[in-house]
Amino acid sequence: MELDELNKLSGAVVDAAMEVHRELGPGLFEKIYEVALVHELRLRGLTVDQQLPIYVSYKGKVINEEAYRMDLLVGSEIVVELKAVTSVLPVHHAQLMSYMRLKRKRVGLMINFFVPLLKEGITRKIIDYPETKPL
Repeated sequence: MELDELNKLSGAVVDAAMEVHRELGPGLFEKIYEVALVHELRLRGLTVDQQLPIYVSYKGKVINEEAYRMDLLVGSEIVVELKAVTSVLPVHHAQLMSYMRLKRKRVGLMINFFVPLLKEGITRKIIDYPETKPL
């Protein structure tokens, strides 16, 4: 998917998240926002996968018995990591970047619903992969 299309798709995710935040406000559990956001995205005609398993492999061997779980994958392209915390830590950003690398996705969104204005809780990450080098 071209970057322009990814930008449009990530904008649609942000718009949907703002609608959820406008309706529910801050202060709820992350799972509530996840269910509401998935519903809102699907109402807008977008495809969403929830809680996708992520296995880590090292030199061809899967090295984690239990999978990590990616909160959302929108349109098979945008990794969305949801939070409902007083402050997003560097480890949360590292988690998003790891999920993006492991699934080889170029765009990721960190959305923290525990803020008065949602625009203050959104971070967008981009990874430019060399086209010829597989991960």
